[in-house]
This record gives sequence, C-alpha cells and structure tokens, in this order.
Amino acid sequence: MTDGPICAATTELVAWLAGAVGDTVPVGPPGPEADPSRLTLWPLDVRPARQTRGSGSGPEPYRFTVRYLLAAGGPEALTALDRALVAATGTDGRTLVLEAGDPALWAAFGAPPRPALLIDVLVQVTHPTRPAAPVLRPLRLRQLEMLSFDGRVVGPAEQPLAAMRVEVVGQPYATRTDPTGRFRVVGVPHDPDRPAPVRLRLTGRGQVLTAEVDPTEPDIVIVCPPPTP
Repeated sequence: MTDGPICAATTELVAWLAGAVGDTVPVGPPGPEADPSRLTLWPLDVRPARQTRGSGSGPEPYRFTVRYLLAAGGPEALTALDRALVAATGTDGRTLVLEAGDPALWAAFGAPPRPALLIDVLVQVTHPTRPAAPVLRPLRLRQLEMLSFDGRVVGPAEQPLAAMRVEVVGQPYATRTDPTGRFRVVGVPHDPDRPAPVRLRLTGRGQVLTAEVDPTEPDIVIVCPPPTP
C-alpha cells in the first residue's frame, strides 16, 4: 500500500488482526469468491470524528474514522471471527459496531449475508510543523528611548484650541490641550538610529484630524482648519 493515513491505518489493522486470529487477513471485498475458511477485511467508508482544539501554536491534527467490514468467508471462519471479536473489545483506538447485516450491502458485493463485524478505527492527519528560520546573524538587543515632547494646537489666526483630545496612533497614550492649546506627549518609543515621525490623532470641535510631527522639533505647532459648515 502507498503512504497515507487510510493506507497506514489499514496496514496496522491487518497486522493486528494477524496477531489476534493467528492468520493473515486479506484486504478485499467479501464477494462470492472469498475463501470460506478465512476472514476478509474491507474499508467501507470514512466518517467524521470530533475535532479538538489545543493551546499550541501549530495546527491541530485533523481526525476522522475509517469503518472496516470484517467478514467470515464461511462457517469455517467463525472461530477466527470470534477471536477478533474478543480481541477488539479490549483494544484502544478500535471500536466495534454491532449492526444487523444490510441486505443491500451484501447485494452490492454479490454475496449472501454472512457473519461480520464493523470496526471503526480513529485516524488523524498531522500537519507538518514548519521549522523556524535559522538565525544567521548574532542577536543584538537594543533598548529604545522613551521620548517626550510638547506641542500646540491652533486654529485660524493661530487661535489656541483648548480641550482637543490628542492621542498617539497605535499607542495607548492620550491627553488634552490646555486653555492655551498646549499639550505634552510622554513615553513615545524612539529609535535615534532610525528616526520616524509620530502620527497624532486630534479629536474635538466636531473634527477628527491626523498629523505627523517630528518629535525632535523644539516647537511643534499643529494648525487645524476651520470646521466645514
């Protein structure tokens, strides 16, 4: 058999049956040409199984059940079927299903109904875990500076705008302008080797504006346009 979860489960079940009944069990449909003194094993269908969720970072294995038909070829094989029945009742991972024989199933095989067992085997597909990328350079840890800066928010004719909410986009920090329109931003991460502007969001007076400022400038002034009537 080729590699794959169903083929692997079938191979394992065949090996287990050989030890349980003391004889090899061929894989094939229990047709009219089956040996009356032996058992035959045939995978009937694939059924869904309850999926579980884990706490790991990788994807969880996908689980399903393969149902097999273990049939006696004739009266001479009933002893082997009994051995398989007793062995399967004490085996983890294999579930016996006792159901009445389906005449339509046997008609499809072209054989008369005969004693048989249904065995469910739990199978899972394990997704390969991608290896982490190799570290090609020495790891260098750096601590970013925490920068604070002041600014002003004004309207037309440099009229100070008080009570404007000023927040750093992407950061939890927020403040408001005082009666003179001034604000102070505290604790913004700053990399002196890679300086980047700080994006601010201003809310108030029926407006929501954004502005990018250079935190190293000594006098930051943000001019808000008059609200649209």
